[in-house]
Amino acid sequence: MNQLDALKQWTTVVADTGDFHQLAQFQPRDATTNPSLILKAVQKPEYAPLLQATVARYRGQALDAVIDRLLVRFGCEILAQIPGRVSTEVDARLSFDTAATVARAERLIELYQGEGVHIDRVLIKIAATWEGIEAARKLESKGIHTNLTLLFSFAQAVACGQAKVQLISPFVGRIYDWYKKQAGSGWDEAAMAGANDPGVRSVRKIFEFYKHFGVATEVMGASFRNVGQIQALAGCDLLTIAPELLAQLANNDAPLPCALDAEAARHQAQPFVQYDEAGFRYALNEDAMATEKLAEGIRAFAADALKLEQLVLAA
Repeated sequence: MNQLDALKQWTTVVADTGDFHQLAQFQPRDATTNPSLILKAVQKPEYAPLLQATVARYRGQALDAVIDRLLVRFGCEILAQIPGRVSTEVDARLSFDTAATVARAERLIELYQGEGVHIDRVLIKIAATWEGIEAARKLESKGIHTNLTLLFSFAQAVACGQAKVQLISPFVGRIYDWYKKQAGSGWDEAAMAGANDPGVRSVRKIFEFYKHFGVATEVMGASFRNVGQIQALAGCDLLTIAPELLAQLANNDAPLPCALDAEAARHQAQPFVQYDEAGFRYALNEDAMATEKLAEGIRAFAADALKLEQLVLAA
């Protein structure tokens, strides 16, 4: 048994890509996309006809409506390749506007339903700002399931659990990046690998808190830099993994033990934590890494959304 097959025994494997032609070989249950991944995909020659056909069909509509049509088209193509769910992201420029995020999410779901896709096969990705979490709370109450992304802190995870969101995506690799950069020449890669990786530790803390207190929100580790991070989180509810790392796991026949234990977490001593808006904002502010990476992530996704708009205008 290779490590990808071993991982699937304990963890739902999710493909992190907009390139739906890559999905069949890894047989993930779910798939995730984001503006950067869709931008990367539409610039490949094999996806040019899809871009052009979508733009031609909806030419004359508002630009943001055409973008949503394109995102849903990719989502539908992905869903044709997998048995589970696809995550489609709301424009990052709406990350601090609860009402606009709700409206955009509802439109995406309507577009999917217009293509015959059941509501339970779509997760709406929203940045885990306070406004984004509040939007997710409202959407979940309407039966629209959400994936809270750009999640770097325990405070964000706690607030998402309180809002009863379907799933969170803590960004392992970007947490690792921040701590490695901060340490500079003092960084010891070997000592900070595996279970000691700061991104891995962050996800483990969230996972154990959720399982101990019976929080139903699913934990999906994301943004991996190496297979060691994935191996150290075997047993997490879900892990969303880029095709390059899926291939490395598939080509590795070494034993892969389960690293996270939900049952053990239920019996661990844990302090209970909850946040109102002021408490959340202060806790996030106290976490320099999370504050910086959340802001940086929103800026990067917004920039790629702009680039995608330019491609649509030029098509």
